[in-house]
Amino acid sequence: MQRLSVKRGPFAALRRDTPGDLVFKALLALCSVLVLLVALYPIYFVVIASVSDPTMVSTGRVWLVPRDLSWFGYEQILADERIWNGYRNTLLYAVAGTALNLLVTMPAAFTLSRREFRPRRVLMFFFAFTMFFSGGLIPMYLLLRDLNLLDNWLVFVLPSAVNVFNLIIARSFFEHSLPEELHEAASIDGANYFQFFAKIALPLSMPILSVIGLYYLVQHWNDFFTGLVFVRDYSLQPLQIVLRDILISNQAFSGGAGGAGGAGAGSYAQQYADQIKYGVIVVSTLPVIVLYPFLQRYFEKGVMIGAVKG
Repeated sequence: MQRLSVKRGPFAALRRDTPGDLVFKALLALCSVLVLLVALYPIYFVVIASVSDPTMVSTGRVWLVPRDLSWFGYEQILADERIWNGYRNTLLYAVAGTALNLLVTMPAAFTLSRREFRPRRVLMFFFAFTMFFSGGLIPMYLLLRDLNLLDNWLVFVLPSAVNVFNLIIARSFFEHSLPEELHEAASIDGANYFQFFAKIALPLSMPILSVIGLYYLVQHWNDFFTGLVFVRDYSLQPLQIVLRDILISNQAFSGGAGGAGGAGAGSYAQQYADQIKYGVIVVSTLPVIVLYPFLQRYFEKGVMIGAVKG
């Protein structure tokens, strides 16, 4: 008996979802939404609490939408000249530091990814050694003092020129994501290593470049310890130190009001101190949050590429 041949369409191989698959996908979507809400709600609450009446916030009546809009916290924060000085310093440190980090990390990672570079394993051992062992705070202080970096804005940039973890991620990208045939073809066309890196490897590494750049930028933006230990000149202090001083002064004000004017005055001052605290959180994190959507399309791909380490 001759069999009849049945032609299948291009989507015939796709299997229809069973009721169990649909239930699983619905539960997975529900869990994803719950995780998203748990992660985003604290940020959302800080934003609405910073523009709500402090009394409403302290009594628990603000949890979904702002109540009785009050801009007192932002007025107090933005009226302080130290904020603008701290912003200017932090922008300088973040931009200059990130540029130096990428300028050092990417060429070093490319060099260490080349198999024909024989000392690469020895050099990677020394790099990795610094991740587990260091001289400590006092030797670091003495070293920076001898280098005349104390009370110098370069102390925010030069000592953190390379992050070994980011270096390993970038090296793994160059080693596993760039085909060797690209280098062979470029060599046939007469390109040397510098030309190959600048014209081929670097343009193809935009995902990992944006991810590492964002890591470095956030690191410099949130740098608090360097200014606290190595800088005494207040005109050079970053935004994080300025915001810390504003919080301390407002906490002292609320405590002093409680002692001088009774419990009612102290509670009133504490409420507005809390509003300033919420405003400080928003002011310090807003620039990074605004920058992230512009790098998001590179971020996911870059994180997955850098996840493979060799």
